[in-house]
This record gives sequence, structure tokens and C-alpha cells, in this order.
Amino acid sequence: MGTAQPAFIIRPLPGANFGGVIEIAAGIDAPERTEAAIAAAEAAPDALLSSFYDAHGFLLLKGMHAISEQPDLLVRLSRLFGPEVEDYRQTLTGASDIHPEVPEILVVSNIPPATKNVPARPNPPLNPDGSLPVQFPHRRGWHTDQSYRRPPPDISLFYAELPCPKGQGQTLYADGIAAYDALDGAMKSRIAGLDGLHVRLKTGRSEYAVRAGEPARALEAHERAQRQPVVRTHPVTGLKALYLCEAGQMDWVDGPLVGMEPGVDGDGAKLLYELMTHYTRPEFTYAHDWDAGDLVIYDNRSMIHAATWYDGEHERRRMWRTTVHGNPGPLYDGEARSWVRA
Repeated sequence: MGTAQPAFIIRPLPGANFGGVIEIAAGIDAPERTEAAIAAAEAAPDALLSSFYDAHGFLLLKGMHAISEQPDLLVRLSRLFGPEVEDYRQTLTGASDIHPEVPEILVVSNIPPATKNVPARPNPPLNPDGSLPVQFPHRRGWHTDQSYRRPPPDISLFYAELPCPKGQGQTLYADGIAAYDALDGAMKSRIAGLDGLHVRLKTGRSEYAVRAGEPARALEAHERAQRQPVVRTHPVTGLKALYLCEAGQMDWVDGPLVGMEPGVDGDGAKLLYELMTHYTRPEFTYAHDWDAGDLVIYDNRSMIHAATWYDGEHERRRMWRTTVHGNPGPLYDGEARSWVRA
């Protein structure tokens, strides 16, 4: 993976065929280590970004505990990955899910006042060999952040302030570059130029809502479904990756795939199921079991992720996320932001 620099040691991500563990300012004790790590990254941003893209858009930093007391540090590091860190006050995010002091931080938690949202358990909850299910459709919830926007966001940083006990609340990641490369030529030809139709949650257009017979509500201009390429060319590396979500963020009324038979049982749905089952094969996925102070950086342009169940009645969990914009690729040049109210 990328060329080692004096301030950076990149190690393979254990249990994955992509990604890297980045050690910055190793040997310095916390809490000084976090600031030293960020300062080292700021001193060599090109090396950091090169390592990130060499790792197919996934890096893990351990022991970044000082962010919990100094949340601005998370925003400071985020700025190295793009020109704009999203201010969640300018979106449709509820105030209870925004950090009270740093509006660039989204709070993902079951601790009030944050909106409680515990993922469902798969059925069955484990594979026959006792391992954690990762592959769709046994595992549900795979998505890339805010794919229902044009332009969609570039990169997210996800920090564990208060994780669950080990074995609960893991986050799963899948490498869209490797998944695309592994498709046969016939499938690559079939999906070349194909668009998916992505839409906001809670609009009555998810697969779950349609199957439950919920009516699809009228959408305001800033909520309308957005076309996104099924095969997306990365604006930095030029590599092709699958760019898809499954049940929640696809429009299952007019989609999920543009130009194919719509609906939950249409030809578009069947192809989406086939692609998502392939995308989430174990060789393309990684399950991260969080420690406090872990920071994961992932590329939404070439990767999907899914949350896993935790015992929300008895365990407290609080995670922080920032979102970076600025380089979605030439496909989106000159576009106004679809999600901004007129």
C-alpha cells in the first residue's frame, strides 16, 4: 500500500482485503498523541491522501481519544480530505442529532436527546458457523451516505466516543472497487451507463414501505429522487466502483434502476439484488468492532457500509460523524445542491 513516510506507518487492515491502519506519531502517549497525529497529517497531507486512496478509501486510526474532549479536532482532521466540512444546521438534520457545540458533527446515538435508531438483528442473527452475517440480503442496511443528494458527499469520518461492548454495534464496510473488478465482462457491459434512483428515507418509497403498502407521499423539490450512476468513476484515482444502496435509500416506486421495470418485484429490483449480493460477498467486506477512540475514514464514492444491532435497551452508544464535500467528479460539475430548499 502507499510509500511509507517518516510520520506515517501504514499497515494492512486485519481481516480485510482493502484498507489500512495508519499510525501517526507512534510512541507519543494520549492525549498528546491525538494532536500530534493531526499535526503530522497536516504537515504531510499529500502522503495522507495517497495512503487513503491506495487503501481503496478506508483508513483506521486508533487511540484518538482527545477528540472526545476537543471535538474541533475531528473537524480539523476532516478538512484535510476536502474543501468543505458539512455544517449540519444547513441540512434537514434535526437539532437533537447535531453536536451542541460543533455543528459539523452529526451525533449517531441512542442517548437522549439524539434520535434513537438501533438497527434490527438479521434473521438468523448469526451464520451457521457462528460468524457475523455480512452478505445481502441476510444482512440489510447497506448504503453510502446521502446518496439521495446531487452532488453526493465525498468522504466521511466516523469516531467512537462511546462504543458498545465488543461483539455489538459493529460497522460493516464493503469495497466497491474490488467488487466491480470481480464482475464478469457480461455484467460490466450490462450495467455500463445504468443509473440507480436514490431517494431520502421516510418518503414511503423504500422497499420496506412499498411491501408494507404504505403510500408514497408527495415530495418537495429538495426531496426528489436523484439519479446516480451504478458504476461510478472515482474523480481522484480514475478507478471504477459500484455505487449502490439497497432497501432504504433506493426509490422502489419509480426505480430502483432507471429504464428497467420498476417496483419491488420488477427486473430492476432483481438486478439490484444480484449486484448487492455480489457487492457484499465476504471477500469484499470488513467488520469493524469498535474501541473507544477509534476513527474510521471512508470514501462514500467507492464504498458502502452497514450498521449492526446492539442492545439499545441496556447499552449506551455515541458516535460522531463528519461529512466532507468538494470533489464528486465531473459528472456533477456546475450542479446546484439538490437538497437545499429553494
